[in-house]
Amino acid sequence: MTLNQWFEQAMQADDYIESMKQNKDGLLHIYDNFNLPEDEAFFEKIASKKLRAIVLTEDWCGDAMLNVPILLRISEKANLEVRMLLRDDNLELMDQYLTNGTARSIPIFIFINEAGEEVAKWGPRAAKLQDFVDESRAALPPKDAPDHEDKAKEMYTFIGKSFRDNTEFWHDVYESIKQELESIN
Repeated sequence: MTLNQWFEQAMQADDYIESMKQNKDGLLHIYDNFNLPEDEAFFEKIASKKLRAIVLTEDWCGDAMLNVPILLRISEKANLEVRMLLRDDNLELMDQYLTNGTARSIPIFIFINEAGEEVAKWGPRAAKLQDFVDESRAALPPKDAPDHEDKAKEMYTFIGKSFRDNTEFWHDVYESIKQELESIN
């Protein structure tokens, strides 16, 4: 399938949010509380490109909870239509966007032009957030340790709360997506 076809079959953002069973409250909290910077020249530049975005996501994903509302705020100012595809139902497309060539990490934002050509890709997380996650994982006991699973659950709960509440992370995500979009000719 072409990217235009993937886009056409994808869900509207509002339908995706309404269908969410996990992380909906966190996503809406970030959406409701994130204020875009005064960046009118950037928004106008992106709007002039008439881009659309396909988002590969799942509602259980903490990274999606953080990143999707930031993209939605950008899309409102830049007149960028965003549609959602569930990763697990769309592996044919997901497998074209593996992280490090192996991982089905999400979210992935695929930006396409009017002709349906990919012009940029972003995801699954901003570099500063990757550093935070890597540091958190490094503190875990070895995988064969008896308390590894419990400590990993605690770590993911901590990361999720940090994503939801740390507004600096929100701005890191914004700057990372902006940087990718500014690279489009």
